[in-house]
Amino acid sequence: MNTIVPAAPPLTSGSSRNFRVAMLAPGALVTFVLILFALGLVLFLGFRVNDGSLTGAGFTLANFVTVLTDPLYVTVAIRSLVIAGLVTLATVVTAYPVAYYLAFHAGRHRGLLLFLVTLPFWTSYLLRVFAWKIVLAYNGVLNSALLATGVLSEPSLAFLNTPAAVVLTLAHAYAPFAILPIYVALETIPKSLREAASDLGARPAYTFRKVILPMSMPGVLAGALVVFVPTVGDYVTPAMVGGPASTMIGSMIQAQFGKANDWPFGAALSVAVMLLILAMLLIVRFADRKFGSRT
Repeated sequence: MNTIVPAAPPLTSGSSRNFRVAMLAPGALVTFVLILFALGLVLFLGFRVNDGSLTGAGFTLANFVTVLTDPLYVTVAIRSLVIAGLVTLATVVTAYPVAYYLAFHAGRHRGLLLFLVTLPFWTSYLLRVFAWKIVLAYNGVLNSALLATGVLSEPSLAFLNTPAAVVLTLAHAYAPFAILPIYVALETIPKSLREAASDLGARPAYTFRKVILPMSMPGVLAGALVVFVPTVGDYVTPAMVGGPASTMIGSMIQAQFGKANDWPFGAALSVAVMLLILAMLLIVRFADRKFGSRT
């Protein structure tokens, strides 16, 4: 005898709405507490007067006026943008060939190579920076190798504590963040498009320029964005492998919240950096729409 299982009652509009609210509530709560509330607190703190306490007393615009008019902070902000831009450019230029090989030529070794790309995530960021410090130091690996090969007669001070050292270290640290989105964008390009271009007599370079590169631009822009945003405010790497000429805005924010004990001014600097990054995001968004229209 067959057992008849009664069908589940259909969800009413009220129960469906309650279910959606229950599913969205944890994420919305975390977003509000950890992001929106924290950002609001930083913005509120930026308008406070520093009186030696953590929250300040009274309200003022002096913090933001100083950030926008003091040549020191303007210079450091521009330097941070330049260094972050160089890091982004170096990372994307070196990541694209790797992603291209993974997408089109890796074959059965693709899984292993992707594993190797993500391998740096298994180690501490500080450990990787320390490794570059050992390589670039006065008595480090690079100087020792150049002395052994006769390229240098004595160790050079030109490798460590320079903006170039910061760019090199950050580009290496954030390389996987650029490789993966570019690889995903390249892998989604239909093989039939490349085959059609070849059947129509297009050379590989022409196919790359007219088909592959435009269709992979969303991945390139995403990778550039993922690299650019955190490097603008990085302060660990400049402190470890950079010198005074490599001071970035993140280092100054950290100093305000640390040794200077001026939380309101540090918050104003943070807000200025967030607005600067927001402007860059809008530029990237415009570029994404422009290039996306071609795909």
